[in-house]
Amino acid sequence: MSAATDFPLPHVSNDLTGQVALVTGASSGLGLRFAKVLAACGAKVAITGRRIERLEQVAEEIRAAGGVALPLQLDVQDADQLLAVVKKAEAELGTVTILINNAGIPDAQRAVKMSVELIDSVLDTNVRAPYILSCEFARRLMDAGKPGRIVNIASAAAYEYAGNGAALYSVSKAAVVRITETLAVEWAKFNINVNAIAPGAFHSEMMDGMLARMGDIAQHYPRKRLGQPAQLDSTLLYLVSPASDCVTGTCVRVDDGQHSR
Repeated sequence: MSAATDFPLPHVSNDLTGQVALVTGASSGLGLRFAKVLAACGAKVAITGRRIERLEQVAEEIRAAGGVALPLQLDVQDADQLLAVVKKAEAELGTVTILINNAGIPDAQRAVKMSVELIDSVLDTNVRAPYILSCEFARRLMDAGKPGRIVNIASAAAYEYAGNGAALYSVSKAAVVRITETLAVEWAKFNINVNAIAPGAFHSEMMDGMLARMGDIAQHYPRKRLGQPAQLDSTLLYLVSPASDCVTGTCVRVDDGQHSR
């Protein structure tokens, strides 16, 4: 066991030099912010999503700020693409050591009115995709004998019904939390940490669509505001940095007191 003196005081660093991160859903919203934050801290970043033109624009912004970014088109509902994307990122940037499973979609319909196609789409995007991608990421790390970090983006809706046609979304995000907990145990011996963040209502492209349908939901919250993506920076960086070495299987709720416990 290492002595306490082997650690700096304090044992905190946001330096991700030498790390390679892959972020899904990085063309807008929280994923875009996560990609820029990781790159700003020194990680080489593979940014993925369906809108390649938008990804290329984001990559240029990261490069202009001195970072390294690789745009890769990815439809997370396509299993073949999920299995191939880590290999593509690795070929260009090196072994991927950080995975941010951010891509997600809402359902926005009452349960009894949802088509089977919509049910499949929500579950394929929110549950199946992060599971498949995490397994491929971990498999390659195990083969390389390297440690890694996975951060899954869940939601406060994992812990309570979000209402207004969000039953399946709540179910899917609860599944993300359980994926986090179980894979953390299975992969702990390989030094692969698996954690999650459960944001409340934060400004994003997806949230803008919800506000257009529902009006100013912030007035129902204690602080009468929505979160800003930048307010997730510290949680993200903690979960991918050396300071969280002993943290795995945890979901950090960042909801500004919006939801009951």
